[in-house]
Amino acid sequence: MNGLRTVIVCLVIACATVVSPATAAPPAAAAKPSWSALPVPAAAPPVTVSDLAARGPGEAWATGYEHAADGPRPMLYRWDGTAWNRDATFPGADEWGWLGKVQFVGEEMWIFHNRAGVGEILRRSATGWSAVPLPQTLWTYQDFTAVPGAAWVVGEDDTGLKVLHYDGHRWTTQTTPDGVIYLMGVTARTAADAWAWADTDTGTTVLRWDGTAWRDAEVPLPPDSNVHTILLEPSGRATIGGSQYIDGAPRTYLMTFNGRTWRTTYPSLGDTYTEGMTRGPDGALWLPVRSDRAFQSKYARVDGTRTTFSYGPERTNAIDVKPRELTRAGPSLLSFGTVEIYGSKPNLMSERLGG
Repeated sequence: MNGLRTVIVCLVIACATVVSPATAAPPAAAAKPSWSALPVPAAAPPVTVSDLAARGPGEAWATGYEHAADGPRPMLYRWDGTAWNRDATFPGADEWGWLGKVQFVGEEMWIFHNRAGVGEILRRSATGWSAVPLPQTLWTYQDFTAVPGAAWVVGEDDTGLKVLHYDGHRWTTQTTPDGVIYLMGVTARTAADAWAWADTDTGTTVLRWDGTAWRDAEVPLPPDSNVHTILLEPSGRATIGGSQYIDGAPRTYLMTFNGRTWRTTYPSLGDTYTEGMTRGPDGALWLPVRSDRAFQSKYARVDGTRTTFSYGPERTNAIDVKPRELTRAGPSLLSFGTVEIYGSKPNLMSERLGG
């Protein structure tokens, strides 16, 4: 009897050892998200990418133009959550010109369109396309932004700087502070909160529209610097990206505004052009950077004072991979740009992180 009891006890201990959580193998670590290539229907190379914007994981738009023998040809692509497809249904798709910035305005999508030298705003709704003509033709169309209740187009004509404002019904021309020579870019959070970066007779200056007038925002930009972009967020946070010149050599800086004060940092980005910068789903700033690998794209992630880098997928026979624009698409990041394969001209590429 004692011998049988001993055998049973040993079996119980052995079984407990086999199933004990303390000795079970730990679960495999979750795979770190990586960049993947998204096929894009080829355009007529060479091509130039203008902008990329997403409303969520199932809708993104990319704009630009092809370089044809008789001039630029507008180029529009749509991401539907599964694939990129070219859209040629908009007015003027078969005329020379180019497409610029993309903006989501309520349920509509707006794009700036240079149509044979004449500016207009394309609007796409559930019922189709329409166009809002500009009140005058400009020599240059520098930038465009739109929010519910307002839109701005900035550029120049033969009399100088022009700021055209649309309130949803009519166009007016707005004035800027004395000393402003040229507006290099414009963006807006609301109809009564727009920002612009300007070339003035004292250097680069940031302007702000408060619903009544454009005024100097008194941003303490670094000395001898310029501005590439301003990223506005619904929370009230603003981030400026640009270059500061030290002994003639540029270095990238970022300035963040929390609603009260500005904080300037110099992340390890060399002289990266920050126009493609976006706020990622992880809360960090992401931007495409110049790659040190000819066959792979490269992206920077800036989280406070920490900068890390990741590479896109390897592309066979590629000699230059250039993501130009980056945007958040729900839980993912989308990029759009160009890739040059050995023996051919640059054509379109897109990549995704996550999803």
